[in-house]
Amino acid sequence: MKQHILPALRLTIACILFFCGVYTLIIYGIAQAAPAKGKGEQVVVNNKTVGYKLIGQSFTQDKYFWSRPSAVGYNAAGSGGSNKGPSNPDYLQQVKDRIDSFLVHNPGVKKEDIPSDLVTASGSGEDPDISPEAATIQVKRIAAVRGIDEAKVTALVQQNIDEPLFGLLGTKRVNVLKLNIALDALK
Repeated sequence: MKQHILPALRLTIACILFFCGVYTLIIYGIAQAAPAKGKGEQVVVNNKTVGYKLIGQSFTQDKYFWSRPSAVGYNAAGSGGSNKGPSNPDYLQQVKDRIDSFLVHNPGVKKEDIPSDLVTASGSGEDPDISPEAATIQVKRIAAVRGIDEAKVTALVQQNIDEPLFGLLGTKRVNVLKLNIALDALK
């Protein structure tokens, strides 16, 4: 038994030292080499931090493009999904409530035309992007509330579409914070 315990203890101590010390320092060093020193890409408008590029935020006013719902209340410290499957009654009710709310704020939109990313949360619960379709379906509401021509708002959406990485990886997407900042700058 002694011949098994001592190697196991040595391996445990070596792993603790490596993963709690050496590995942590390596990752910290890499983060310090990043542009924001590991603190995330802050979005600054008029010398004021308004958010982070890669973390979703809640936009619920009709004058803004709405973000994808969050299962964690847009709290970056608690990243995660709801873990409720598509047949879970609570989840289905939550999605139905989101659809109903969207339809109230966007009259004239048909239920079947609502993109799924406007009523379902992402796996991380912090997705900062929506699909171009999700942005486009909100144009009419935003143009009416702000008194702006729909064509101008549609053009703004088109200007803020990010293409897939290398043209292959992922899908087209629109960063909601970036789009709303551009919308506020629109006169």
